[in-house]
Amino acid sequence: MFERFTEGARAAVTGAVAQAERAGSDHVTEEHLLLSLLEGTGSRSSFALAALGLVDRRASVEAELAQARRRGGLTKADTEALAGLGIDVTEIVARVEDAHGEGVLAGNRRNRRRWSKHRPFTTGAKGILERSLRVALGRGDRFIGEEHLLLALTACPGVVADVMADHGATYATVERALYGDEGRGQAQAG
Repeated sequence: MFERFTEGARAAVTGAVAQAERAGSDHVTEEHLLLSLLEGTGSRSSFALAALGLVDRRASVEAELAQARRRGGLTKADTEALAGLGIDVTEIVARVEDAHGEGVLAGNRRNRRRWSKHRPFTTGAKGILERSLRVALGRGDRFIGEEHLLLALTACPGVVADVMADHGATYATVERALYGDEGRGQAQAG
């Protein structure tokens, strides 16, 4: 599938690996893909992210992603559902961090696997790459570009899609920023 990626999409994936390295993460996640796209310039996806204000609000995006990591990757919807059952995720996180250290649920394992340069992609990140192919094919495109990665990030349920939506970047708004009226009526690749 990687042979179908444009040069820009390949750079975004390579940038995600670099994001994971900088964060000291053992794996490349959806979050790293988003952060890589936010660093990009001169592409259709970077234009869309700037038009939607995510580039200017990068600090806010990163703060929300960090909060989700502290919750062990639970989305806001997950947290609210648990609250409906009488489970206070904030209290649980506080107790776990008191006992085991701050950020333990975020998987901060900076000293592990230092020797290895290889960082595998999580199941979620692989799902984004696969979904980007479906998005491209659904739009009639032969190659996978950065814009398809961006649309895939909004289409796959999870923390990254939630954070993007909280900042005004849903599938529909991203599609509109990318393609204007041309994008209307295109089916969301499923």
